[in-house]
Amino acid sequence: MPKLRSALYAGKVMHQRLKPRRHRLSYRMFFLLLDLDEIDVLSKSLHLLSHNRFNLFGFADADHGDGAGGSLKAYVERQLEAAGIESGGAIQLLSMPRMLGYAFNPLSLYFCHNRHGDLQAILYEVNNTFGQRHSYLIPVGEAHDGTVRQRCDKSFYVSPFMAMGMGYRFRIGLPGESAAIHITGSDGEGPLIVASFSGKRRDLSDAVLMRAFLSHPLLTLKVVAGIHWEALLLWAKGVRLQQRPAPPRHPVTHVAFPYTERDRA
Repeated sequence: MPKLRSALYAGKVMHQRLKPRRHRLSYRMFFLLLDLDEIDVLSKSLHLLSHNRFNLFGFADADHGDGAGGSLKAYVERQLEAAGIESGGAIQLLSMPRMLGYAFNPLSLYFCHNRHGDLQAILYEVNNTFGQRHSYLIPVGEAHDGTVRQRCDKSFYVSPFMAMGMGYRFRIGLPGESAAIHITGSDGEGPLIVASFSGKRRDLSDAVLMRAFLSHPLLTLKVVAGIHWEALLLWAKGVRLQQRPAPPRHPVTHVAFPYTERDRA
């Protein structure tokens, strides 16, 4: 199989709530970086990864985008066009795969390039445990040392323990030999929650996928179970529940500004 852009990134996730009660958790996990033009090649070349079919690992178009199951790349390109962002190049999706037919991704990232190979935008696709999905499409300004910094206001209800009046700051280490995600969620009084992932690249093969399954068995189910368990712990600590509003009218929030030098402080 020729050298592909798709890969597996194995590492550790950390979540830390800073107020009104401090709460921290971390666990090992992995993401797949899938170039959307390579998925069918991977499905034909690998025995353990299938496209829109049951397998040990799987990728289903309906798990992402508008959920209709059509071309995911075409869906993302429509969002780029609607936002006036140049497209036509590779779109790489960083997310957890289906494992034994089940998938849940709290956050997936799409790295969107133009036909010249330049990164133009990152699409952040968020799922909550109430079966709702929303995305933030943010243009890329400058990348410093392979790191992109972006921000946006919160417009989608995720956790019953966080109010809507918040903003997010993203620091993304672009996938190469390693990949990193760092997110800070802040309210009017400063940082409220910090989440991060850091992982090392592994070329995709059946052996790598099998090792990932054995070292992270039923990962997607564990993520959902962990979300509910941590929610119970927060409730026990006296953190107040927030009312769930109606989801945004539009499935994608188009953010009109990239991160600026002033925002790096």
